[in-house]
Amino acid sequence: MTRFAFDIHATDGKARTGTIRMMRGDIRTPAFMPVGTAATVKAMKVEDVRAAGADIILGNTYHLMLRPGAERVARLGGLHKFMGWDRPILTDSGGYQVMSLSDLRKITEEGVTFASHLDGSRHMLSPERSMEIQRLLGSDIVMCFDECPRADQPRDAIAKSMEMSMRWAKRSRDAFDSGKDHAARSALFGIQQGALDEGLRKASADALIDVGFDGYAIGGLAVGEGQEAMFATLDFAPSQLPADRPRYLMGVGKPDDLVGAVERGVDMFDCVLPTRSGRNGQAFTWNGPLNMRNARHAEDMGPLDERCPCPTCQKYSRAYLNHLQKSGEMLGAMLLTEHNLWFYQELMAGMRAAIAEGRFAAFAADFRRDYFAR
Repeated sequence: MTRFAFDIHATDGKARTGTIRMMRGDIRTPAFMPVGTAATVKAMKVEDVRAAGADIILGNTYHLMLRPGAERVARLGGLHKFMGWDRPILTDSGGYQVMSLSDLRKITEEGVTFASHLDGSRHMLSPERSMEIQRLLGSDIVMCFDECPRADQPRDAIAKSMEMSMRWAKRSRDAFDSGKDHAARSALFGIQQGALDEGLRKASADALIDVGFDGYAIGGLAVGEGQEAMFATLDFAPSQLPADRPRYLMGVGKPDDLVGAVERGVDMFDCVLPTRSGRNGQAFTWNGPLNMRNARHAEDMGPLDERCPCPTCQKYSRAYLNHLQKSGEMLGAMLLTEHNLWFYQELMAGMRAAIAEGRFAAFAADFRRDYFAR
């Protein structure tokens, strides 16, 4: 059985399509990973997540360590058994959530001491503890522990943070490798930092390459800098990372973000947007996003999206979905979430096919024409 391998099948410009091979199954790239924060992709059963086309999902170290607890998940057989998902799971390191959710935190070279957003209890998260938690969960792709500074901080502060994250990356590598059985069947990704600065990004990439990882993530983007600045950074950041390893853009994004990032050489994505939007009445379609609470849908018997093969579009009308939203019925959130996850996976499948056939530029142009037509 292959622990981890990445085969690139075709390239078209900077865009690539390929397969990540792991013990729990293959991951087709470009890949979108639905977010299963607390051992669930919200409003979805795992078999329906798979039916939508997902090869891998994401779990959240921070949330799972607080509730139900990584040691409890381990006693119950690991995260896959606990939630009923038998394919690959990527777990983030917990670093971003510590920085964004915890009001009371102290960052030192050792790690981060923080107060739980649930009950105020005190915890310490370090590279070693993050690796231990991800091992207890049974993660297939483990993420290094890092700090994600805001892009509007002074360059010196961003440089200092990046350099600490690179030291943490080496500690993460050492702690992961000490995991024996888990390390023998799982993979470890490093995370490039450096905000919007090309020089800092290059220094970060070089430091990660010196340590050596199975894949490389581009961190510190989609944190408020805007799409134009993100794309400007993606014009150089992916090419600073090894071409023969997967490149994962963390926390991205809107459908047009995904197309633009694949154009720039990114292979993997995750984002809460399709599920969160589904719970808030927004549907993504090939003709742009729809607010299903809008009165204009109240008597529209057509589907959400004529081009979508998902069960929601095959069976339910815009009028019915509008009614569910207006009534506050939980089925509305479930159906829109299902549709959005299908749409995202259909978008990824469309990009994979276009790259394989050497027509990605035309695909991207057609997508933007239709998506922004309103």
